[in-house]
Amino acid sequence: MTAPATLDSSSDAPAADGGRGSRPRLGLVGIAVAVVVALLLGYAGGLLTPRLTRPGDDSVEAGFARDMTAHHAQAVEMGMLAFQRGTDPEVRQIGGDIASGQQGEIGIMQTWLRSWGLDPTGTQPRMAWMADGASLVKNGLMPGMATPQEMEQLRAAQGREFDLLFLNMMINHHLGGVHMIDGVLDAGDEPEVLRTAQIMKNTQQTDLTNLQNAKKRLGG
Repeated sequence: MTAPATLDSSSDAPAADGGRGSRPRLGLVGIAVAVVVALLLGYAGGLLTPRLTRPGDDSVEAGFARDMTAHHAQAVEMGMLAFQRGTDPEVRQIGGDIASGQQGEIGIMQTWLRSWGLDPTGTQPRMAWMADGASLVKNGLMPGMATPQEMEQLRAAQGREFDLLFLNMMINHHLGGVHMIDGVLDAGDEPEVLRTAQIMKNTQQTDLTNLQNAKKRLGG
C-alpha cells in the first residue's frame, strides 16, 4: 500500500515543514474526492488478494477486517474534522493524510470480506478474535477509540484547543490500532492480510511520530 497523498486545506497557509518544497493544496471538495478515490483504490487493491484460502466467519482475519474497519471509520471522521477545522497547517495536513489513507484501507478490508463470501458484520462480539480481546473493549469501544462525548467535544472545539485535542485523541486512537494490528500479526496466517497489516502498522507508527512532534511543537 502506498502512502496517502499529501493534502493541505488552505491555499495560503505556509508549509508546516518549512523546507520540503511546495505541496498539492486541495480544498474541502478536494479532500472529499481524495477520500472517495482512496476507498475505490482500496477496493481495487483488495481484489488482488489471493483466493487460494478463504478465512471463515469466526477467523482472526475476518474479525480483524470487521473491527479495524469500524476503528478506521472513526479515524477518518477525526481526520476530516482536522482537515476542515484545524488552525495549524501541520494538523490539517496530518488529518487529511489519515482520512484518505485509512479510507483506502477500509476499501481493502471490505473487499477481503466480500471475496471470502462473508458479511461486513459478523456474529462474534467485538475483539473476540484476539486472545485478550474481551478485556480490551470498554463500554463497547475498541482500544484507543474516542467516546461519543469526546467526539462531541472535538466537534465543538476551536483554535489551538481543537488542534491539541485532535492530536491527543489521534495518538490514543493510533496506539489502540497498533495493538489490534499486533493481534492479527501474531495470530493470523493469511499472507496478504499479514502483509497489509504490517504496512498499516508502519504507517501508523510514522503517524504517531508526526502527531507527537506536532503536539510537542504546539506545547501540548
